[in-house]
Amino acid sequence: MATRVLQSPKIIQKFRYFTRTLNSSASASPPISDASPLNIDGKPIPIIETEPVTTTPTPTIDLHDHRKLFASLPTFKLLRSAANLHLAAIEPVVDFGMWVMNSRLMETGVVRDVVLSTIKHTFFEHFCAGETEEEVETCVRRINEAGLEGILDYAVEHTSDNAGCDRNLQGFLGTVQLAKSLPPSPASSIAVKITAITPISLLKRISDLLRWQYKDPSFNLPWKLNCFPIFSESSPLYHTLERPEPLTPEEEQDFELAQQRLLKICQECAEAGIPLMIDAEDTYLQPSIDYFTYSTAINHNRDDNPVVYGTIQAYLKDAKERLLLVTKDADKQGVPMGFKLVRGAYMTSERKLASSLGFEYPIHNSIQETHDCYNSCAAFLLERIADGNGGVILATHNVESGQLAATKARNLGIGKGNHKLEFAQLYGMSDSLSYGLSNAGFRVGKYLPYGPVDKVIPYLLRRAEENRGMLSTSTLDRQLMSKELKRRLKNLIFSVA
Repeated sequence: MATRVLQSPKIIQKFRYFTRTLNSSASASPPISDASPLNIDGKPIPIIETEPVTTTPTPTIDLHDHRKLFASLPTFKLLRSAANLHLAAIEPVVDFGMWVMNSRLMETGVVRDVVLSTIKHTFFEHFCAGETEEEVETCVRRINEAGLEGILDYAVEHTSDNAGCDRNLQGFLGTVQLAKSLPPSPASSIAVKITAITPISLLKRISDLLRWQYKDPSFNLPWKLNCFPIFSESSPLYHTLERPEPLTPEEEQDFELAQQRLLKICQECAEAGIPLMIDAEDTYLQPSIDYFTYSTAINHNRDDNPVVYGTIQAYLKDAKERLLLVTKDADKQGVPMGFKLVRGAYMTSERKLASSLGFEYPIHNSIQETHDCYNSCAAFLLERIADGNGGVILATHNVESGQLAATKARNLGIGKGNHKLEFAQLYGMSDSLSYGLSNAGFRVGKYLPYGPVDKVIPYLLRRAEENRGMLSTSTLDRQLMSKELKRRLKNLIFSVA
C-alpha cells in the first residue's frame, strides 16, 4: 500500500509542483534583508572603535547545508512550515487577513469562529507556541531537542485599566512558574511588556514628565527613583511640547501599583534564576518603559548576573548614544546591565506621529544606517561581554548581522558555554539562521509567544504588519526548506522503488 501511494504519479507531480512554487517565489524575490523593523541601530560614534561593518566576514556559521540545518525537523512539520512561510510571503493574502481581522465581520459569531479556527491551524501554530501552558511546554521541549532554547512570552499588551493589569500579572507569574518547571536549559528568559502591567495613559503621562525634566532639570519629580540616563542629546522630545501637570494622587497610586507588579515579576525571576527581558515600544511610551527597566535593574542586577534586560532599538537615531550613556552610568554604579538588541518594530507608527507633528523621523533615514547601527552596537556589547560586563541577547533575522556578530564573538573568545551571550529569533522565522548559529556552538533562543488565540491576535496582526517586507523578501528559509523537502522526497522514492 505504502509503495503504491509513494510511487503515485499524481502525488509526485503535486509535490514537485509545490517545491517548484516555493523555488520560483523565492528566486523572484530580492536577496535576504531586514527591511522590516525587526532589527537595530544608528549612526557610528567616533569614541568607539569597531571593526568595519561593511566587510564580509569569514563565515562562522554554515547556512548552506540544508540537510544538517533541518535535521531535527520531521518532514510533516518542515512541509507545513514551508507552506505557511510561502503563504505569509504573499502580501495580498496578508492584507486581506488583516482587513478581515479589523473589520466588523469579526462581530458575527459564525464568521469569528471560522476565522479564529483558520488562524489557529495556520499562522498561530507557525508563529506561536500554543494556547495553554501544556502546549508551550511541549513546544519548548521540542525546540530544545533541536538545540534551541525558549524565550517565553505571555503575549498580552496595551492594557487600559488596573483590573486588566492585575490579570496580566497573574499570566506573567504563571509564565515564570512554567519556566521553573522545565529543566534549566530549555527556557532562557521571560519576556514582559510594561504596557501589559501598567495602564497606557499612565505610561504616557510618566513619559511626558520625564521628557520635560530632561528639558528643564529644575522640574521636580518627587516619585522618581535612581535611574540610568533615559535620553541623549539626539533623543526625540517632540511628544511633549507643553509643560505637563504633576501626577494626581490617583495617578501616583496607579504608579505605585505598576511598580509593585514589575517588582513581583522581577523577584520571581530572580528566585528562579531566569532573566527578565523587558520589551521596547513606541518612542512616545519608551521613556517610562526605560525608567521602569533601569530603576528595577539598579535594585536587582547583582554579582555580574543581570536579572533585568532592557531593549535597545537600533533603528532609532539616538540608540547608540543612549546605549553608551547607560553602560557608562551602569559601570559607574557597579550594576551589571543586560541588553536585548533589536532593530525595532514600530516604523509605521513612528513615521506617522512625527509627520503629523511636523518633526523629523526618529528612525534612521535608510535601512543601511539601521544595519550599521545594529552591527556597531552588537560589536560594542560583545566587547563588553568579553571583558566580563553584563549580558546581551542579539535578536536579529539578518544573516549578515548574524555572521558579523558570530565572527566577532569567535575572535573575542566568546563561544560555547558562555551564558552571557545569546542570539534570538522569532519562533517560526529565520530557522536556518537559528540552527546555523546553534550548530556553530552559540546559545540560540526562539521567542515563544503564547496564549488564547483571540488574546494573541493583536500580536499576530502587529507581526504581520511589521514583517510584511521581510516575509516577502527573506527567501533563505524557503529556498533551503524547498531543497531539503526535495531531497527527502527523492530519497523516499528511491528507498521504496
